[in-house]
Amino acid sequence: MQSLTNTKQLTVEEFLTLPTGDITYELVEGKAVPKDKPMSPQRFHASLQKCLLWILDGWCRGKGDVYTELAVQLQRQGDVWVPVPDLTYVSFERWPEQLTSDGLCPVAPELVVEIISPTQGFGEMAQKAGDYLEAGILRVWIVDAVAKSITVFYPDRRPHTFTKSQRMTDDLFPDLVIIPEDIFAQARIP
Repeated sequence: MQSLTNTKQLTVEEFLTLPTGDITYELVEGKAVPKDKPMSPQRFHASLQKCLLWILDGWCRGKGDVYTELAVQLQRQGDVWVPVPDLTYVSFERWPEQLTSDGLCPVAPELVVEIISPTQGFGEMAQKAGDYLEAGILRVWIVDAVAKSITVFYPDRRPHTFTKSQRMTDDLFPDLVIIPEDIFAQARIP
């Protein structure tokens, strides 16, 4: 795959036909870029993803769907950008065809969740959160297993970091309450 990605700009269609393997790739500036370099997510990452999936899936029934590792087609600095967030929530209002079609998400979802992997830093993820917001995503959660925190990025105000027993609530997601220490305990993060 590396020889394909280094020699020419890929279209979305070409990107989607590349062989799959153990590494998840995102389309950035016409190139297939590994999402987590050089390693795949580990236990803390996977456990947090699972716990948040359960909570979001239970909350969004009848409103939309939550997905793991769903490619999303967006615009970034004038180019097609296909990131693969750890979790994506998109309402039936924004993407009604999701129930009958396959493929990547063609609209900006309401929420994406990125869990920091061992090879990623908060600064890198904060920059990505800014790109998500500029592309029309309404909320971005950056989950940090080391700091045991969830930072919420908004399009119209500064990010807010939630820790310990702080209640994460949001008018965009009525009746959804996230308590960071509960999430990290459920994921068995020491």
